[in-house]
Amino acid sequence: MYAVYPSLAGRTAVITGGGSGIGAEIVTGFVRQKARVFFLDVAQESSRELVEQLDGAAQFLRCDLTDLDALKATLAQIESSSGAIDVLVNNAANDDRHKIEAVTPAYWDQRIAVNLRHHFFAAQAVMAGMRRAGRGSIINLGSVSWHLALPDLAIYETAKAGIEGLTRALARDLGSAKIRVNCVIPGAIRTPRQMALWHTPEEEAKILDQQCIRERVDPVDVAAMVLFLASDDARLCTGHSYWVDAGYR
Repeated sequence: MYAVYPSLAGRTAVITGGGSGIGAEIVTGFVRQKARVFFLDVAQESSRELVEQLDGAAQFLRCDLTDLDALKATLAQIESSSGAIDVLVNNAANDDRHKIEAVTPAYWDQRIAVNLRHHFFAAQAVMAGMRRAGRGSIINLGSVSWHLALPDLAIYETAKAGIEGLTRALARDLGSAKIRVNCVIPGAIRTPRQMALWHTPEEEAKILDQQCIRERVDPVDVAAMVLFLASDDARLCTGHSYWVDAGYR
């Protein structure tokens, strides 16, 4: 299903939250493009299973992205072994449901750390290497959720809205170095987590009814957009959001 992007062969790509769901499909996609692929996650079992499935063609590094010192050290380790990071995909997130009245300051801070803060600091950590290389692509994963104002996701939606603003700001500040920054906005994606927790048959029917194209969107569809934006085929695409949602409104 994937297009082939020759410009990605041999380039170093880092994907956060790559051990499962959309992230795992993005990792798989970069492996198929013959990139040097590293992914960060805290879920060790699923991450190691993915490495086995890919015959060791991707490297897993355990990293808690809420620990900014660990994040910086892990990215520096990758650069030390493979040179400048060419592609950073900020994918990691957690859409934990919450009621407004139950939110504490500590919970707020933790959710923002999980869903937004590391996007900025990962970009900060890789931009010097990208500047030296004279190119780079940073791809942030947003969400359709805040555009639809879905219930019980106030902090998650705040973070995801912030990611779109961050994308615009970084694209402006880094564009002179030919570093491109874009946002991919997935719709209701058919991941194992979503299907197990929230996408009941009734909810699935509702989702399809709200989409212009009445087919479920899979992780591979999101990965296809990420690969295009990472490649030189998208060399003048920056500062924008690209929707993969089958027209979900």
